[in-house]
Amino acid sequence: MKIIVPMAGIGSRLRPHTLTIPKPLTLIAGKPIVQRLVEDIVKVVDQKVDEIAFVIGPSFPKDTEEKLMKIARDLGAVSKIFVQEIPLGIAHAIHSAKESLEGPCVVAFADTLFKADFTLDDEKDGTIWVKQVEEPSAYGVVKLQDGIITDFVEKPAEFISDLAIIGIYYFKNGNTLREEIQYLLDHDIKDRGEYQLTSALENMKKRGSKFVPGQVNEWMDCGNKEITVETNGKILQFAKTDDENLVSDNVILENSKIIDPCYIGDNVTLKNTTIGPNVSIGDNSIVENSHIADSLIQTNTTIKNADLKGSMIGNHVFYDGEFNSVSIGDYSQLK
Repeated sequence: MKIIVPMAGIGSRLRPHTLTIPKPLTLIAGKPIVQRLVEDIVKVVDQKVDEIAFVIGPSFPKDTEEKLMKIARDLGAVSKIFVQEIPLGIAHAIHSAKESLEGPCVVAFADTLFKADFTLDDEKDGTIWVKQVEEPSAYGVVKLQDGIITDFVEKPAEFISDLAIIGIYYFKNGNTLREEIQYLLDHDIKDRGEYQLTSALENMKKRGSKFVPGQVNEWMDCGNKEITVETNGKILQFAKTDDENLVSDNVILENSKIIDPCYIGDNVTLKNTTIGPNVSIGDNSIVENSHIADSLIQTNTTIKNADLKGSMIGNHVFYDGEFNSVSIGDYSQLK
């Protein structure tokens, strides 16, 4: 089986945190979002994953490919890197990895984390994981009849269904998807100015493909700062349940307390500080005279005299202030 991960977007809703690091490589509980995504897929599918294809943007940092290749290698899979030169939609991004679209494959968006039933029905042509939502107009949605998906609609202006596509798909034969997306490109069939995956799925259905919905127990987004901080807390809870090692052995504690669950990286120093619950602190960071809860802090950052909750702080930041909730990008200073 192959996994295709479209991740070429610029992550504008998560700025300033995505100005220097692509959103899928943002650390959640000590691991990049995309790493947690593919690890979870490999863990729950009942087939061996032998290849992971990543679709990145042309302006991604130079070390992106090396990081992605290591993620795949650590999972025992071959990695392939493709570049979507122009942002023309999700279907176009997937088509950038067309040489990997063959045989059974999972397509998964890189800003989606999940807990789901991954039972694959090989009598059907594919599985689309969905979850009931309150505002379906913001999502691609599906309609069902007798357990089979009958319609795919992208961001409906009027109510059609409240079953939103979460961004994880299984295709029994990726070749069919590749051919259908090629048809969209050849005939310049766009929706809202872009080549949409829902258009390809709708055409596949009309040609006889049968898709079933997959059950999602937990759908965690990383769209903006507030949602990403919330997702960090949920992942920490799951990691604690799974006995994942969250606190490094070389953390320096001086008159400080850690309230589980928290992720504390390598070479972190905590002085006169209470951390937690639901806090992640990246490698080589220092926190002094502070109380921090429900927050996500990246690497090489110094925080002093803080009382923070619901905050997100980037890499190489110096913070010394009296705000209660902040969103600070990389290489920033607040004194």
